[in-house]
Amino acid sequence: MILPIDPPNARQRLFLLDRHKYVAFGGARGGGKSWAVRTKALLLALRYPGIRIMIVRRSYPELRANHILPMKGIVGDAAVYKETVKEFRFRNGSMILFRFAATEKDLDKYQGTEVDVLFIDEATQFTEAQFDRFKACVRGVNAFPKRIYLTCNPGGVGHGYVKRLFVDRLYRAGETAADYAFVESRVTDNLALMESDPDYVARLEALPPKLRRAWLEGDWTIFEGQFFEEFRNDPDHYIDRRNTHVIAPFEIPDGWNIVRSFDFGFARPFSCDWWAIDFDGRAYLILQLYGCTGTANEGVKWHPDRIFSEIASLERSHRWLKGRRITGVADPSIWDRSRGDAIVDFADRHGVYFDKGDNERVPGWMQCHYRLSFDDEGYPMVYFFETCRDAIRTLPDLQFSAVNPEDLDTTGEDHFADSFRYFAMSRPITPRLPTSAAARGDDPLDLYKR
Repeated sequence: MILPIDPPNARQRLFLLDRHKYVAFGGARGGGKSWAVRTKALLLALRYPGIRIMIVRRSYPELRANHILPMKGIVGDAAVYKETVKEFRFRNGSMILFRFAATEKDLDKYQGTEVDVLFIDEATQFTEAQFDRFKACVRGVNAFPKRIYLTCNPGGVGHGYVKRLFVDRLYRAGETAADYAFVESRVTDNLALMESDPDYVARLEALPPKLRRAWLEGDWTIFEGQFFEEFRNDPDHYIDRRNTHVIAPFEIPDGWNIVRSFDFGFARPFSCDWWAIDFDGRAYLILQLYGCTGTANEGVKWHPDRIFSEIASLERSHRWLKGRRITGVADPSIWDRSRGDAIVDFADRHGVYFDKGDNERVPGWMQCHYRLSFDDEGYPMVYFFETCRDAIRTLPDLQFSAVNPEDLDTTGEDHFADSFRYFAMSRPITPRLPTSAAARGDDPLDLYKR
């Protein structure tokens, strides 16, 4: 049977023809990986009657949007999709199974699953241990090919093992170099995307330098060193506010909104931060209460009752805060009541109120990066008063995580950074884009939807 499948680009063609046991396809974002996965799966299902194929992603909505719905528009009467079991069943006896694994517990459901070919879409979102468990599903006494296909971008919790196997080609005992192949792709290879969304490249170019190199150029080597590399502290510009994030304090005009962000700590520092928002949406860290002993990353061990008593006192007495309406956002963990009173209960007793912060880490860090980036005239969307010394001290010292290279290293003094992230996610902004892209009002989180 002939299916209505568009012709592949050059890189997709290499992927479709590759017969190594393990084949990885990717590098930069937007390289046409999802198309390659569903096309290869369909071709295998038609070529080998009775073959069992499985496509895995982190969540079912991703599977549905990227594979199930597009396949429904292609297979015609060659196959029927069974929603209850999430499988395409072909007239020739072949099957394509769709499975997701958001948590370690989800993997237990697939322990007895047996397939001939496995596709792990966005493999860097899975740990090496999860990858090994999925590999065990590929088995069977038959003549069908036994292969594992991966799609991948730099970053994510699986960055290290994918880079080791397919980019650096460093193999351990039991791994054979001849089994592995890597087909590199970039967004410029995906002519269909370039035609339908010509500003996608502009959005990638607007990212901070390291993420730009990873997601636009497919560079696997850059996730190391300073996490907030765009941060600038230039005393020569404290007054004119150009090309610096640290500025001289000033009186806060009437009418500006005040937002309080909070990250709790006991043995480690807590960070309570007050932000003034001007009429253009630019944020200014004007005041900070930081619970540190003076030794880096050592908390003062204040009881929550004392923390919120101090916060309430500041808001009643400080000239920038008293008499103003203050909204708050905090780490969702302070609502945990599994061991008695929640931290937020102490805050409520002192009239210090919070909304639950959005704790999505990578999108949150992107919002911080968007605010820290400078426009063409040298102005960022966030400033720090020079009196907020702990914010200025800790932010530039944070490093990339060795476990999840799109995240920061949580062993560092990241308490103000977390508070900054909750604030930034409470008031998301768009990245600085070239004029042609900015004029369209693109969603700043589009990169996480593709």
